[in-house]
Amino acid sequence: MQKTLKQYDYVTSICKSLFEKKMLDYGSAWRILRLSSLTDQIFIKAQRIRGLQKNSIQKVDEGESIEFIGIINYSIMALIQIKKGISEIPDLNEKECISLYDMMMNKTRDLMMDKNHDYGEAWREMRVSSLTDLILQKILRIKQIEDNQGNTLVSEGIDANYTDIINYAIFALIHLKI
Repeated sequence: MQKTLKQYDYVTSICKSLFEKKMLDYGSAWRILRLSSLTDQIFIKAQRIRGLQKNSIQKVDEGESIEFIGIINYSIMALIQIKKGISEIPDLNEKECISLYDMMMNKTRDLMMDKNHDYGEAWREMRVSSLTDLILQKILRIKQIEDNQGNTLVSEGIDANYTDIINYAIFALIHLKI
């Protein structure tokens, strides 16, 4: 588990660093995005990853890793939107954003540790392509829940799906050795 935590923290530090840099460039402009818009951004990135995994020719010079990082950061934004609600204007300063980012990432890390304990790090035997498929499945579940106005009968909520997406993307990045 110590190896996993070290790798996990390394990956999340890369994601956070990019998030912080984009905050300096754009501020919290993303705060106006509805959850459905964030879900669609994650979907586009996951579809691109799947395309990269299937196609022999790549026309854009950005690989899987940067797309997985984007999936993680968009999912963190979605979790923040769930907590704070959607804003009509960029209403968070850098310090507030980073604090919320850390809070969401810590909750996600805690869940990973609990699940890792119960599942015995089964993800280590999984292929990156399988993790990509699981991310796409979670996105499709989120889209269905969004179409149902957040109502579910027996399923976990949207936030649990975003959290799982983050963990699957981090596992993929660990496999890719970023």
